[in-house]
Amino acid sequence: MEKPFILHMITAAKNLSPFDVNMACDAGWTVCVPYLQVALDEVPGLVQDAIFSRGPKGVKRTGLFLGGRDINLANDMLDAARGAMVPPFEVSVLADPSGAFTTAAAMVACVESELRKLSPEGLAGRRILVFGGTGPVGTAAGMLAAKAGADVAIVSHLGLGKAEEVAQAIADRYEVTLGAEDGSGPDRIAAMMAGADAVFNAAAAGVQVLNADQVEAGTRLKVACDVNAVPPEGIEGVGVMDRGVPIDGSHSGALGIGALAVGNVKYQVQQALLRQMHEAGFPQYLGLDAAFEMARRHVD
Repeated sequence: MEKPFILHMITAAKNLSPFDVNMACDAGWTVCVPYLQVALDEVPGLVQDAIFSRGPKGVKRTGLFLGGRDINLANDMLDAARGAMVPPFEVSVLADPSGAFTTAAAMVACVESELRKLSPEGLAGRRILVFGGTGPVGTAAGMLAAKAGADVAIVSHLGLGKAEEVAQAIADRYEVTLGAEDGSGPDRIAAMMAGADAVFNAAAAGVQVLNADQVEAGTRLKVACDVNAVPPEGIEGVGVMDRGVPIDGSHSGALGIGALAVGNVKYQVQQALLRQMHEAGFPQYLGLDAAFEMARRHVD
């Protein structure tokens, strides 16, 4: 009898996301087992229990999914899992905490696709503002855009200090340079918008970070991407289904990308990565960069 595809789903949170379980089952994993409130130092033991019980052939039908809500912890768990492997007893691992990696990858790939229609450079050299940039999705999106050559600034409604703190932490850990902007007042936001080529909104659901006047202040704005699906729009004038739709009132002719358009790409990316884990035939270690590579394949 052929062995089933078993996915061990690890999270530091008290619950595993039903979204991730559904995605894994739909991607072909026949058994999905949750491990809750897992500490980093417990990961190696769980990994070795998983790899040594199935034999070299069985490990090809075994995988690990790392969830939670903290992108740094997820990356640490990914490193710990990889370090615990004992070839040929080695399984594939996917990290996607709170869907932050696949969502950020979808955001950046969608914006890059629209920018490439204007010039082949895409993100390179563009000034990008990330609202909600201190959260997991915004932080991940900012890092991807910066690594693609953009001049990226994290914007915090709590003030410049908070944005600088997060940007410094990213630089220290990931060696990715991000700027910081003070988004604590409408005048400050309007001023920074005047220099923006693109904006990402990854702020909390139901919070509008840019109103119509602030969008209009973006005199060179080309693309605005909003992942807020809860009214009101996070960026006024960007509908949830928009994908390259002109934003009403934008003097620069900026295009909007809405939450469901991003979500469609995010769904495809997560499905594809989960399938890749058991179709490749050799161990896969998949995180933020792998998600972006996959998103680029699904946007055009």
